[in-house]
Amino acid sequence: MKNIAIIGSGSWGVALAIHMAKLGNKIKIWSFVKEEADLINNDKKCKFLPDIDIPDGIIATQSFEECIKDSDYIFHVTPSKVTRSVVKQYKEFVTNQPIIMCSKGFETETLYTLDEVLKEELPNNSIAVFSGPSHAEEVSRAVPTAMVLASENNELLEEIHALLKNENMRIYLSNDVKGVELGGSLKNIIAFCAGTLISLNLGDNSFAALLTRGLTEISRLGEALGGKAESFYGLSGLGDLIVTCSSKFSRNRKAGMLIGEGKTIEETRKEVGMTIESIDNIEVAYKLGKIHHIDMPIVNTVYDVLYNGLQPREAVTKLMTRDKKFE
Repeated sequence: MKNIAIIGSGSWGVALAIHMAKLGNKIKIWSFVKEEADLINNDKKCKFLPDIDIPDGIIATQSFEECIKDSDYIFHVTPSKVTRSVVKQYKEFVTNQPIIMCSKGFETETLYTLDEVLKEELPNNSIAVFSGPSHAEEVSRAVPTAMVLASENNELLEEIHALLKNENMRIYLSNDVKGVELGGSLKNIIAFCAGTLISLNLGDNSFAALLTRGLTEISRLGEALGGKAESFYGLSGLGDLIVTCSSKFSRNRKAGMLIGEGKTIEETRKEVGMTIESIDNIEVAYKLGKIHHIDMPIVNTVYDVLYNGLQPREAVTKLMTRDKKFE
């Protein structure tokens, strides 16, 4: 049995808490919102997973000190845009615990991946990244799921693997932290585009083309940023891309559908009701593509839809009428 601190009481943080509690661990979840903490403690419910009962062994708190004190591992599960500010608040209570980054995204201001944020703020702690095709709704119900855990520290990989694995959670190991991190972050952009295609009723051919060419763009940029090519064709790249583009649970896909229907960014955020990493990630990927001189027609076009007034159907025509090229 281990003492686990989970920073973040959203659907993924609670799903991980449920998984680890069932394995006999004691879990404390830090919540930014008092109502969410009270719901977990008093009703054994999560507002984002309304059909799931939370098992014993899970406590929610709004105190970083209470959450982290005496913990063996810290799982960070907050929206990417608040990662640094939250780490700054809790790092005074951290000793030598490994930090496992479970969020997917970038820091918009610096264009950093989230492992880079952790390394700046907690340079003396071991870090791992946990990613892959894993909707919280299914993990919380113990649906068989395969994930990838990445770290430069092989001993840490063995420890976390032993902590998380069971018959419903298969975990593959990797030393390619950058590739695993980037695959999980960049696929959200393609999922957003998939939602837009669905709203336009463009069919299976368009969907398959988007996933295939989208994966090409993800791997092209990811390799330029230091990831290994094979990671983008593994669970954190292709695997996460498939599930996020095709699932009704995907908030990024839903966001793309709403934009395709003519909603504004503000209206879309309000209707989805949870963090939409793809919208912020599109801006970051667009900037990184320009900095590294990477050809990214899908990213550039969806950026124009969000920020330059390009209509979604016109965006499809723009992509389809590009100059010919070899695959």
